[in-house]
Amino acid sequence: MKRIVLDASALMTFFEDRPGAEKVEDLIRLGVEGKRQLLMSVVNWGEVYSSTWRTKGSGVARKVIEDIAQLPLEIVAALAVARKASLATSDKDFAFVEKKLDLLWTT
Repeated sequence: MKRIVLDASALMTFFEDRPGAEKVEDLIRLGVEGKRQLLMSVVNWGEVYSSTWRTKGSGVARKVIEDIAQLPLEIVAALAVARKASLATSDKDFAFVEKKLDLLWTT
């Protein structure tokens, strides 16, 4: 299966209905149909959250993150995954990947 890595601008294009949103929607549809594996770096995930928070507030940012969680999208901590390493963090937002990645909680 072909893998597609989405960056922050792709998802923001989709959520903000910018020009090109239909292309991202097509990729999401292919993901739902099991024809593409959609991936996103945790750094880009954080960029979507922080950019939305800065421009639209914390409530909208939380809603966008909840919406992302419903997509057929795998969020990866790329370096930890690539090196088969544990990820040390105190950021509770990483809890959603705990089943896929060995997290070392620093708090």
